[in-house]
Amino acid sequence: MLTDKPVYLFTGFLGSGKTTFIKETLENHEFGDDGRTLLLICERGETAYEPEKFVGPGVRVEHIRSEAELNPSNLLKISKAGPYDRVVVEYNGMWENQKLFAAMPVNWLIQQEMALFDATTFQMYNRNMRQLCFNKMQTADMVVFNRCEKGFDKMPFHKEVRIANRRNLIVYEYGPDDIEPDDIQDPLPYDMTKSQIRIEDDWYAEWYRDINENEDDYDGKTFILKGRVALSEELPEGQFAFGRHVMTCCEADIQFAGLLSYYSGHEKLNVGDWIEITAKVRVEYAEAYQEKGPVLYIRKLAKCEPCSPEVATF
Repeated sequence: MLTDKPVYLFTGFLGSGKTTFIKETLENHEFGDDGRTLLLICERGETAYEPEKFVGPGVRVEHIRSEAELNPSNLLKISKAGPYDRVVVEYNGMWENQKLFAAMPVNWLIQQEMALFDATTFQMYNRNMRQLCFNKMQTADMVVFNRCEKGFDKMPFHKEVRIANRRNLIVYEYGPDDIEPDDIQDPLPYDMTKSQIRIEDDWYAEWYRDINENEDDYDGKTFILKGRVALSEELPEGQFAFGRHVMTCCEADIQFAGLLSYYSGHEKLNVGDWIEITAKVRVEYAEAYQEKGPVLYIRKLAKCEPCSPEVATF
């Protein structure tokens, strides 16, 4: 039986401080004394590792020199090459995280993922390589902006992270042992204390993300909002998907974001129809989800004009 191996993943572009952070971690007795480490290096930066300073029973260093080498058979070969208790990955900033996730041996489990960015270059990278920046922030447990200057405007950095992920931690680093956690609040644009809540057209993306992340907060609430009809032969009569196309990062990632809906009325619905609904949310098991999730019980429905723009964004 395979033993699970925790994976500590560090992502970010060249010069973001990944190597320095990993060096300090592997040289720290609190981390290294209790087990052997497999260090998987996927890019070579300016800072060099000093293995003689590593603590603990031992660190085995392996290199992935090209994206082609990042494949299941190669990682399995590396995994079997020697004993280890955990994996530390310095990932290549130009590769999408899903490439690694798909290649990992089945007993490698992400324990912690940290994305590091140089605050002085982040906005430039985000403009020119937005998909790669978004990809790193989307799955990270913690996003660290280093080389920050005291008094700088944190809001543009905060907003970009929150578009990708509402739950991860954000940290600003000003220097050695000088860090500041992000404490900017992100109130929802609608009032969840009301008995009936209208979701304006430009709030849909935020509403859809929050209802899926905090579904219990929405159980029993009634909403009025606009969206489109998606019919499927796999759904029984009286059920369809209600939603809108949402763009989280760029045009390439536009997807239909919808919820299972129950409607017992007689209005004839066609695929793509724009409708305004009044619906009560119930969080329950649904065959369409194969798990528990938010379901819309539609009380009132009427065809309407499309939202403008039709694609929802954050």
